[in-house]
Amino acid sequence: MPFGGETITSLSISEDSGPEDLESLAVAIHSLTGLPTTIRSLKRKGLRLEKGKVLDRDYTGPVLEEVLKTNRVIHEVPTEGVYHGKHVVVAPLRSSDGAVVAAIGIVDLLATIDLSCVFLEYTSVLEEVEGAKSETEDVRVAGYKKNIIPNDKS
Repeated sequence: MPFGGETITSLSISEDSGPEDLESLAVAIHSLTGLPTTIRSLKRKGLRLEKGKVLDRDYTGPVLEEVLKTNRVIHEVPTEGVYHGKHVVVAPLRSSDGAVVAAIGIVDLLATIDLSCVFLEYTSVLEEVEGAKSETEDVRVAGYKKNIIPNDKS
């Protein structure tokens, strides 16, 4: 289709898409996240990418298979396959009518982080910074505004 005098290239994914059809999307997701990425269509196996490389062009995994059956996002630790014992998240790619045509997944690093501890620590750091701000006195010296922290020995 012409747009502003240029041709627009489209990306089309169907239930019959093979690794060659899925590669540009998988590479884009992998490049954005830097995480191991997998993708396959409903009727054909797909790709597994890690560390910037396509490692497998005939890939499927148990969570990809489950997403293709259920048409829902799954966060899980597989008990078999290449990523057994690792947290993964896999999402369906759907047609305009909502039918699943493919599934794409990544290793889920956020699942391995104790977010409550992270945010608890973040809150304490934020409170410390806010407390330091309230203790700071603004003083004008020779036409300049200077921040002086009470009890500063320097």
